[in-house]
Amino acid sequence: MTSAKRVEPGILRLHHASLVIADARVAAAFYGEQLGLVPLERPDLDFPGLWYDLGSGQALHLLQVPNPDPTERGVRCGQDRHLALRVRGLEVLAARLEGAGIAVERSRSGRPAAFVRDPDGNTIELIEEGV
Repeated sequence: MTSAKRVEPGILRLHHASLVIADARVAAAFYGEQLGLVPLERPDLDFPGLWYDLGSGQALHLLQVPNPDPTERGVRCGQDRHLALRVRGLEVLAARLEGAGIAVERSRSGRPAAFVRDPDGNTIELIEEGV
């Protein structure tokens, strides 16, 4: 009789994060064109949306569904719920976003990080790779 090795349950890594959006075309301009994320093939679902590759088998799912949350948020980006992404060339990316009229809030901690809001008010933290 052979004994099977017991596998301890545990969290391995993030699979995906989902954010609610109002318009897939507007979101594609922000996430695809401004942030430079690579789109993934999305299954045929009963609502519109977009999927983006975040590397290492991780993804961002954008769901075009009714938003239960307010899009105008009265708190600083860094003190709000947010999705944090590792980036290369933070200052170049921040300049590109600012050039497109998107407000960029630098981290007050002094570390190389910045916060932006997408067109739907979702906060995205951008953290320089290697920090």
